[in-house]
Amino acid sequence: MSILINAQTRIIVQGITGRDGSFHTAQMLEYGTKVVGGVTPGKGGQRVHGLPVFNTVAEAIAATGATVSVVYVPAPFAKAALLEAARSRLELVVCITEGLPTLDALEAHHLLRQANIRLIGPNCPGLISPGQCKVGIMPAKIHKPGNVGVISRSGTLTYEIVAALTEAGLGQSTCVGIGGDPVIGTRFADLLPLFEADPDTHAVVLIGEIGGQDEAVAAQYWRTQMHKPMAAFIAGLTAPPGQRMGHAGALVGAADETAAAKIEKLQSCGIPVARFIRDLPALLRGACHPAQSMSGENFSHLGCVAPIGG
Repeated sequence: MSILINAQTRIIVQGITGRDGSFHTAQMLEYGTKVVGGVTPGKGGQRVHGLPVFNTVAEAIAATGATVSVVYVPAPFAKAALLEAARSRLELVVCITEGLPTLDALEAHHLLRQANIRLIGPNCPGLISPGQCKVGIMPAKIHKPGNVGVISRSGTLTYEIVAALTEAGLGQSTCVGIGGDPVIGTRFADLLPLFEADPDTHAVVLIGEIGGQDEAVAAQYWRTQMHKPMAAFIAGLTAPPGQRMGHAGALVGAADETAAAKIEKLQSCGIPVARFIRDLPALLRGACHPAQSMSGENFSHLGCVAPIGG
């Protein structure tokens, strides 16, 4: 199993006729994702990569039965795309767009939440259930099916850590990049219950960074509500106060928003935190079976996280 998406998920692409939308649609189709159509106002009736293009989200859903939309619309027009999605019967909207103004993101988030539609992003790489479905821009070749759930604020760090997990023989159930903006639709603590309930997720990796309180909220949730082991990596130990580091939300506004403070909070809740990416696979194995050998053979036999094949 997986969370949020699977091999049967039917997806439409908002902005499919644009450069990014067209390119990543081709990549998703190559992966085997069931992309069933796209939306670009005024371009209905065209075809992109053999897929029908519709003028509206409502038309696309009616014709294809899609339940998920991925948004590649440029920032000035992304709010309109999200508001249109909020008026639909979608279950999940994944907004890849970077640079969405904060007030636009707030309005879209509010309306999507009122409509009971989950938003991933904006400014995120999307999500992938390896071997089943890819919705977004992740490099598919580094992912392998397995039993580790991954949640991250950073796209690039997700890729590095997933590559390290895969190289260590630890495949993934679902990897979700939630985005690094101040306003995002889904946060760490929103996804932890889904991973806890998923029988094929045996452990979770949390990838955080400076700014905000999301990692601390997630740590508290894990301590009080979860039984599955978790390990973490927090970026930004050397980030200077008051300096934005990459993401719009990666800004230390208070003493407890530094990487050091977050690491201390996670560790106080019992979550091991890797100081270097290369250490994370062993740390995850230790979190699963602290009294057992760190070897892949013992790890697999005990059934916490099944190593991938190949």
